[in-house]
Amino acid sequence: MICLFGLLLITISPEALAHAVAQGDKGYIQEITGIHLVSFIYLGAKHMVTGYDHLLFLLGVIFFLYRMQHIALYVSLFAVGHSSTMLLGVYFDIGINSYLIDAIIGLSVVYKALDNLGAYQRWFGFQPDTRAATLIFGLFHGFGLSTKIIEYDISPDGLLPNLLAFNVGVEIGQLLALSAILILMGYWRRHASFWRHAYTANVSMMSAGFILIGYQLTGFFAA
Repeated sequence: MICLFGLLLITISPEALAHAVAQGDKGYIQEITGIHLVSFIYLGAKHMVTGYDHLLFLLGVIFFLYRMQHIALYVSLFAVGHSSTMLLGVYFDIGINSYLIDAIIGLSVVYKALDNLGAYQRWFGFQPDTRAATLIFGLFHGFGLSTKIIEYDISPDGLLPNLLAFNVGVEIGQLLALSAILILMGYWRRHASFWRHAYTANVSMMSAGFILIGYQLTGFFAA
């Protein structure tokens, strides 16, 4: 329980609210040319493992999933969406305002938390397709990253191999992060406190999403 809320608290710190590629990595991306597969695999894995917004969304997605085939399905849908728009966005130079796209990513966290709370069934009398929502929000998460990379003027020399390597790293990082989340969730679910605090955990996750949205929209309108 404490570890899960520790993840949520990351979103409240000033450093975490300024979501971007780290400054040292930014300089590296701007300076290098040619193919650097290992370096981009590392950068992709690092981004996913430290990407608080991605981790919050993944936490929401698997919160009430128990079977590994279901977890694999939803994580795969998220990965397909995330990978597609990240690769296409950078390769074809499709940029979206970074504040706006990050606000949508915050919205994805709010959406999933409300879904976990059963809000849509109570409010509207039906359950949205969670698989489609996971894929669609995965597309936006990928655009969030591609927008950041475009801003750093990555060299066209070796662009495609480097992007593919970066994407491999993202998937490796996602598997590592997901493994840690599943271990913590598995431990928590074996205790009676899971059902006592599941509601509070999702409300906290939703609140973190609203904080992300508010922060990014403030930057959007101030720009």
